[in-house]
Amino acid sequence: MITPNVSFEFFPPQSLEASFRLWETVKILAPLGPNFVSVTYGAGGTTRTLTHDAVATIHKHYGLNVAAHLTCVDATREETLEIAEQYAEVGVTEIVALRGDPPKDTGRFTAHPDGFADSVELIEALAKTGKFKLRVGAYPDRHPEAACDNSDVDYLKRKIDAGATSAITQFFFEADTFLRFRDRCVDAGITAPIIPGILPIENWSGVKKFATRCGTKVPQWLDKSFATAQRDGREDLLATTVCTGLCTRLLEEGVEDLHFYTLNKPYLSHEVAHALGISPKVTLQNVA
Repeated sequence: MITPNVSFEFFPPQSLEASFRLWETVKILAPLGPNFVSVTYGAGGTTRTLTHDAVATIHKHYGLNVAAHLTCVDATREETLEIAEQYAEVGVTEIVALRGDPPKDTGRFTAHPDGFADSVELIEALAKTGKFKLRVGAYPDRHPEAACDNSDVDYLKRKIDAGATSAITQFFFEADTFLRFRDRCVDAGITAPIIPGILPIENWSGVKKFATRCGTKVPQWLDKSFATAQRDGREDLLATTVCTGLCTRLLEEGVEDLHFYTLNKPYLSHEVAHALGISPKVTLQNVA
C-alpha cells in the first residue's frame, strides 16, 4: 500500500478562542507536509474577510500551499473577482471554486442580481484570468438539490470543462460510495483527479446531523457501532479505526490523495495520518 499525499481543510476563526484553535491545528498538521491546505467560507459568505486573513497568514508564516475557498454567494461578479485578485497579490494561486451555501434560514441558493449564477460561471471567469489552479467540489452521494445520481457527475464534468483541474468530494462513510462515483466519472469522460474528502468522526451525533443536511448516507452498521462504543467509552478508538480502515481501503483501490476535513481539531486527523505511514517531513520555524 502506498503512502498517500494528504491535504487538510481549516475553518477561519470567528473568536479569540477559535483563533488559538486554528493556529494550534495548523502547527500540528503542517509538519506532515500536506500537498495543500484549504480554508473555508462560512454560509452566505459570512467569513469572507476572516477567510482572506487566515489564508494570507497560513501562506506567509507557515509556507504552506493554500487553496482559498471562493463562492458565488451574496456578491457581485466584480466583488468576487476582486477577492480572487487579492489572493493572487499575496501569492495564493489555488482556489476551491464553489457555488456556496445560502445564508442560514434563507432556503435555496439565489444568485446575486449582478453575481455569478453558479459555480460553472465562477470557474470560467477565474480560468480566464490565468492566475489560479482551480479545484471544485464533487458529491459521491446525491446532492440534496440534484435531480438524480447522474446529475452530480454531469455537473462535475461541466465544472472540469470550464477550467477546473481537480475535485474534492463531500465526505462519505463507505469506500464503495466513492469508488462507484469514481467509476461513473470515468464513464462520463472525466479524467481530472478526484480527491476523496475524509471526515474523521470527532462527535458522532454532530456528524449524523451534518450528514443529513448535506445528503450523505449514514450506514446503519456505523450508527449501531457508535451507539455501542458510546456505552463502553470507546468512541475515540472506534473513530480512529473506522477512519483508518476507510482510508486504507481507498488506498488499496488506487487512491493516491486524501483530503481531511479537520474541523480545526487536529488530533484524530494526525493519528490517522500516522497510522497510514505519514511522518513529519518538516520542522516549523517560529511564527512572526
